[in-house]
Amino acid sequence: MTEEILPPATIGIVGGGQLGRMIAIAAKAMGYRVGTLEPTPDSPTGQVADFQITAPYEDRAAIMELARRSDVLTYEFENVDLDALEEAATVCAVPQGTELLAISRDRIREKSFLKSLGVPVTAFAGVSDGAELADAIGSIGYPSILKTTTGGYDGHGQQDLNSPADLAAAAQLLQHGPCILEQRQAFTRELSVMVTRAADGTVRVFPTVENRHQQHILHTTIAPAPNLAPQLDAQIKSLATKIATALELRGVLGIEMFATADGILVNELAPRPHNSGHYSIEACNVSQFAAHVLSICGLPIPPIRLEERAVMRNLLGADLPNALAQWHQHPEWHVHDYGKAAVRPGRKMGHITVTSNDANEDLLTAVELTAKEN
Repeated sequence: MTEEILPPATIGIVGGGQLGRMIAIAAKAMGYRVGTLEPTPDSPTGQVADFQITAPYEDRAAIMELARRSDVLTYEFENVDLDALEEAATVCAVPQGTELLAISRDRIREKSFLKSLGVPVTAFAGVSDGAELADAIGSIGYPSILKTTTGGYDGHGQQDLNSPADLAAAAQLLQHGPCILEQRQAFTRELSVMVTRAADGTVRVFPTVENRHQQHILHTTIAPAPNLAPQLDAQIKSLATKIATALELRGVLGIEMFATADGILVNELAPRPHNSGHYSIEACNVSQFAAHVLSICGLPIPPIRLEERAVMRNLLGADLPNALAQWHQHPEWHVHDYGKAAVRPGRKMGHITVTSNDANEDLLTAVELTAKEN
């Protein structure tokens, strides 16, 4: 049993983006102090934390400074230096460890781990050069997707392969390093679930949600996933519990899935709070961020309840000022501004959540923005 870390202990967060910001807000509400390491001054997390260490993520001395000033260390993104985390664990608690990061940051290792548990995944093969690509296509076939094994997000670092005409583009992607070839699935919709686990091994699973993307970026999350058969929902929660238990999970984990004609396929793991779990701030008795704090601090986590239906809509780029300008017309909106200084196309600037007991389609209409007047 892990020793409880109680307020006013300090939680150190590696990363200063919106996920760190919302972890910090949840932690501050419980009475914790919060520090963050982030290279950008006045970061989204730094704006609500007690202190920010402004330094590059790869600055080992800065990570150790954060560890020495913290009682427990966590992170808000995957690409944290594993050796640095292990060193940090000599001076403060790092309950998430490094194994989850090592698995989830490498797509081949992640898929292999899931497959070893009997979790259904798409057909895949590791590819490091043209000869291995030819062999992989021979076994997996078209259509397929070539992805870099590490890095890449929101559609970056991948290439669709529909025919031999796409092999030249695939060769260019291979120049960036090892890749994984995955069989492309004809899925009916994309689902996800957040899962957390207390120090005593109790697993808590959040509602299954449906995610709708535009240009490879999450646009809306619908909670709960509409028209989800109870037996399928039970299977998803069973898979989430199996994965969390095998990982000896601490914190929260996002599990992204495809629903196909043949059943569920797990696509990716996110070893942290996830965009598709933002709805939980308003719609659940415990948010994903509060659950993350409770888990890493060794505190009990109550059963998760969805108290109202919800739809979350991402605000990308100019969507945020557009939404703020229209907010006065929409008292039903819960608007979250991440506090980012620069507006850029496709950048996650905030989100809106609407909760109600109305039908999901009515909620989808409620989060739409009207065109901004010039």
